[in-house]
Amino acid sequence: MMHSVDTPMMLELIRPPFLVAAAALAGAIFLIDTLSSLQFAVASLYVIVVLIAAHDLHRQGVLITGAACALLTVASYVLVHGFAVDGAAPLRSAVSLVSILITTVLVLRSISANERVKKVERERANLARFFSPAIVDQLVGIHIPFSFARSQPAAVLFADMIGFTAFSSGKSPALVIGLLRDLLRFLSEAVFLHHGSIDKFLGDGLMAFFGPPLTSLRDATNAAACALEIVNSIEHWNHRHADCSEEALRVAVGIHYGEVIQGDVGSEKQLELTLVGDTVNIASRVEAYCRNLGAAVLVTDAFMQALLAEGSLELAKAFTDEGLHMLRGRKEPIHLFSLGREPNQGKPPVERGGSQLLLDKSP
Repeated sequence: MMHSVDTPMMLELIRPPFLVAAAALAGAIFLIDTLSSLQFAVASLYVIVVLIAAHDLHRQGVLITGAACALLTVASYVLVHGFAVDGAAPLRSAVSLVSILITTVLVLRSISANERVKKVERERANLARFFSPAIVDQLVGIHIPFSFARSQPAAVLFADMIGFTAFSSGKSPALVIGLLRDLLRFLSEAVFLHHGSIDKFLGDGLMAFFGPPLTSLRDATNAAACALEIVNSIEHWNHRHADCSEEALRVAVGIHYGEVIQGDVGSEKQLELTLVGDTVNIASRVEAYCRNLGAAVLVTDAFMQALLAEGSLELAKAFTDEGLHMLRGRKEPIHLFSLGREPNQGKPPVERGGSQLLLDKSP
């Protein structure tokens, strides 16, 4: 198995042959240019030395090689002609020097272009861990500086497996990890399918958001569609494993809409792009409250208002008004709406109908 420590060793094994070849060729060209009576710009062959050096050296090595070839060209002229202007010899040497200069510049530009491509590929690979492919393409193109904190509205979604500790008790590590992989794959695919982004994985769940850094006019709609996708994916998984003596998976999804702060946090060695703010806290509390109501999905009144503002009336009709509920850590009750609630489950609301949502129930 290859490790990163092996890479320098491999480079050391590869590098000497190219360096020896470049040095040997440079020496041969110098001798021919100095000792032979050939009437053409022999030193122009130094461009081959620069090209060989470019195969395995970085920018600094190419610069040193180009400078060395230029010095050898000048040294050869001085040894043969001294400082006198001898016929066409100065012109031949000038042609050689220009050839070396042009080759060195072109090689350096090629190295710079290759470094830019690699940087973009690294950025794309890093962003792809958290953002959907469509968003990654936009972010790479506009070079958004994530080091600057920004505040903007977003739909924040938390999803978590209910009873995972009890489910994994007594099962083999391979089975537990296999289940986690399935679950997180379902969740990730649903988020990316609906143009969301993953903030972080949380053991047997995740935190996702819809909006930042590129807010759209369908952030709440995308979040609701993602929640439905998650519910459907889990139902299909349970159906496929119905004959395998596996317990049915249950997932809780909580969503809230509001202002969030996005920025990179952490130490200099490890930074993490994340969302913070009260919207995140409320979304987390709503997800945890799914267990109290026996609901697969719970959303807040603020989220429903955003959903309606986006014109997604049909999606809004899928949710059931659960009234006002006191969530842990909150001073005021929050108006909740559910999807996929088990019948006769959950606590009664503090008050039914905490706000007016204009849902047209007519066919």
